[in-house]
Amino acid sequence: MIASLKSRLRQVMPTAVTGSVVETLGTTTAVAGFPVPIGAVVEIDCQLGSPIPAEVIGFRGEHTLVYPLTGVQGIRRGNQVRLRHSFRTVGVGKQLLGRVLDAHGHCCDQRPQPVSEDRLRLDRDPPSAVSRPRIDQTISTGVRAIDGMLTCGLGQRVGIFAGSGVGKSVTLGMMARYTSADVNVIALIGERGREVNDFIERDLGPEGMARSVVVVATSDQPAIQRMQAALAATSIAEYFRDQGKNVLFMMDSVTRFAMAQREIGLAAGEPPTTKGYPPSMFALLPRLVERTGRTPKGSITAFYTVLVEGDDTNEPVADTVRGLLDGHIVLSRKLAGKGHYPAIDVMQSISRLMNDLVSDEVRTGALVLRDLMSTYAENEDLINIGAYRQGSNPRIDMAIRLKDEIDRYLRQAVDEQANVETAHQQLLALVRKCSIAQPAAAAGKVPRIGAK
Repeated sequence: MIASLKSRLRQVMPTAVTGSVVETLGTTTAVAGFPVPIGAVVEIDCQLGSPIPAEVIGFRGEHTLVYPLTGVQGIRRGNQVRLRHSFRTVGVGKQLLGRVLDAHGHCCDQRPQPVSEDRLRLDRDPPSAVSRPRIDQTISTGVRAIDGMLTCGLGQRVGIFAGSGVGKSVTLGMMARYTSADVNVIALIGERGREVNDFIERDLGPEGMARSVVVVATSDQPAIQRMQAALAATSIAEYFRDQGKNVLFMMDSVTRFAMAQREIGLAAGEPPTTKGYPPSMFALLPRLVERTGRTPKGSITAFYTVLVEGDDTNEPVADTVRGLLDGHIVLSRKLAGKGHYPAIDVMQSISRLMNDLVSDEVRTGALVLRDLMSTYAENEDLINIGAYRQGSNPRIDMAIRLKDEIDRYLRQAVDEQANVETAHQQLLALVRKCSIAQPAAAAGKVPRIGAK
C-alpha cells in the first residue's frame, strides 16, 4: 500500500502550474508558459461561462497544445489555463453495473452518482506477454453461428467486420444477453445519439443491462472524448478482470476510435499517412487491444466492430485490426439483404483458437459444413438457372440437399438463446446426414481450420 502511494505521489504535479492562451489552431489551443505533460487535464478560464476542460495533446515550439473537450467557442487570447490533474483516471467499482457512463466515467442515466471503490488510469500498460495463461476454455457468446462454427475462448479477441446497416448492434445485443461471461462492458464510440437508447432498450434489454456497464461517447462530441470513452471502458473491464471475473468487452466501433485519433493527431501536427491516418493511430491500436485478454486473475473476451468503407475489408483500419486480433467475423450485406440474420459470412470468417478449443469431431464437422457451403456457392449460378443435372456430382448433390438445413442452423431469431454445447450438438447432428464426412474422420486425417 505504501509503495503504491509513493508511486502515485511521484506522478503528481503541483496544480498551481498555469499558462495563457496565445492562439487557436482549428480545434486546438496553443498555450504559452505551460510546462505540463501530454495527457494532463487542464481548465481554460472563459469570461462567458464556466471554465472549459481540455487535455494536453502535444507541443509546438514553445507552446503547449491543448484540445478542449467542448469546443473552442468562447476562448480568447490571454485566457488563463490551469493544470487540474497530471493524468486522467476513471472511477471503478461494482456499483457501475447496470449504469450508463460518459467519457469521464460520470453516470448519465439520470440516477444518483455511485461512490467509486477505486480509480484507475486510462492509459494503463497491457499485461506482460509471459504472464498470460494459454486460452483453453470456451465462452458461449449466445450466437449459434459463432459458438458452432467460430468457437471462441475466454480471453480471445475478435473483430466483427461490417458495413453500415447489416446488424452489428443486434448481434452485440444478443451476445450481451446470452453470453456465459460474468460481466459485460460495452463501449459505444461515435454512435448517433438516437441509437444509444435503441441499443440499451431494444438490443440489450433489462436482462443484459443488469450485468453490463455501458460507456457512451456520441458522434457530436469532440474527438478527445470519443478516445477517452474507449480507454475508460477498457479500464473498467480491467477492473472487473482483476476481481476474478470473466468479462465480455464489446466496442462499437474501433474504426471511430481510430478516426478520433486521426483528428487529434493531425491537429497536433502529425504527418498524414495512409488515408490521412497519422503514425500515432497505428501505434495506439495495438496498445488498446493488447490490454484485453486473459491473465492469472480473470479474462476479458473482446469483440471490436470494424466499419468497412464500401464493404472493403482491406482498408487501413480493418487491415491493421485483423492482424492484431485472434480472429475475425465478417457480416455480409448480401446475406442481410436475403433476411439471413445474424448475417455472418462463415466462409469469410475465422476463429484462430477454435482448433485448440474443440474436439476433433466438432472440428471435422465444421470443416464439412464449410466445404458444402463453398461447393454450393461455387455452383450457385448453374443450380439457379437449372443447368446442373442432379447426379452429376455427389458433393454438389449433398450441398443442394442440405442447403436449407445449413441455413436454418446459421440463422437465429433475436429472442432465441444458444450456447456452445447445444451449438456443437446441432452441428454434429447435421453433419451425420452427410456421407462425405465419413472418409476424412475414418482415415484420422482431421485438418486444422485456418491452417495453411
